[in-house]
Amino acid sequence: MSVAPLICWDEDGVAHTACWHSEAGVPPPPRVVVADDRTTADAAWRLACEGTGLLWRGDFQNARQLLQAMARRIDRKPRKAAAAGAAPAAVFHLYRLAQAQRARTLGMLLLPFADDYRLPLRRAPDVAQACSEAYGQARGPFVASLRELLGLIGAHEWRRQGVEVVALGARIHPHYGVFAPVRGEYVDLVAAAPLPDGCKLAFDIGAGTGVLAAVLATRGVDRVVATDRDPRALACARENITRLGLAERVDVIAADLFPPGRASLVVCNPPWLPGRAGTPLERAVYDPDSRMLTGFIRGLADHLQPGGEGWLILSDLAEHLGLRSRAELLAAFADAGLKVVGRSDVKPRHPRAADTTDPLHAARAAELTSLWRLAAS
Repeated sequence: MSVAPLICWDEDGVAHTACWHSEAGVPPPPRVVVADDRTTADAAWRLACEGTGLLWRGDFQNARQLLQAMARRIDRKPRKAAAAGAAPAAVFHLYRLAQAQRARTLGMLLLPFADDYRLPLRRAPDVAQACSEAYGQARGPFVASLRELLGLIGAHEWRRQGVEVVALGARIHPHYGVFAPVRGEYVDLVAAAPLPDGCKLAFDIGAGTGVLAAVLATRGVDRVVATDRDPRALACARENITRLGLAERVDVIAADLFPPGRASLVVCNPPWLPGRAGTPLERAVYDPDSRMLTGFIRGLADHLQPGGEGWLILSDLAEHLGLRSRAELLAAFADAGLKVVGRSDVKPRHPRAADTTDPLHAARAAELTSLWRLAAS
């Protein structure tokens, strides 16, 4: 097991250390000062921008208000704009840079956690369940950012309440770090596409919450093998499949892309943007060097039964951002010995597609999510 990094600070003239925890792998701030209810938002923002961590000792609810005030100051600061006529890829990279800087700055407001996940702060909520779901069994006191904790709390509420999936007529309960099926258009595509003749066995590559495997099983596929390599996704998919009463027809197994054998149908909904993920949840959006997309395309023909189909569900946002071209995607199909036998498109319904203040609005407004039906040439 790797040794947790340490965070160090002076308090009342005494040097202190504690374990540092960051799910995104962010290193501990090199300098930490103690902050409390007397700390102003301007002072906190200035220190955070300098890379100084603020270890909170005041009222928990005041810490939340301070974080919101810091966020307002960041959002009021003019963004560095791309040059007039800049390529979409340049606009995208500036946008990601600004988002990363915002996350780093807001991540400087820190909380102390006791060895049972208790927060030793006034008016602090009970966060033990949310922390246990994300971190596992408590292993001792540590320090983490308030921003990360708020993400854990939000994930706990998603998991508790679930997400209604119309195609299933039921709820899917996402776990922390597993992408929730809130963009339901890709689920609708899988629910509507014509199944290959005599489809008895299907593979779902990159199962996530298990939602697509569940849709295939409810559509009448006798057996579905769902794969993922993320332990959180595997646990999430198994829980959802069991909750839906589909455990006898859906197997959830650990695998990097394909399971052994061939199937009549192989489905994959990979991350749609090439790039490095900054958080566990972003792994559903960003795919370094398009590894998963490329691996699926290259390996598909070897895992299809005669007459079988591969369904690639993919947003074309990368094309509108200049990160990947349609010609490159089609060439990848041809190089892998695949042909396109059909395609269904749908426009996304998420709010960002209509947000004209978003720096990426032009690309998002033009985005389509497609289900590519592929067969061996």
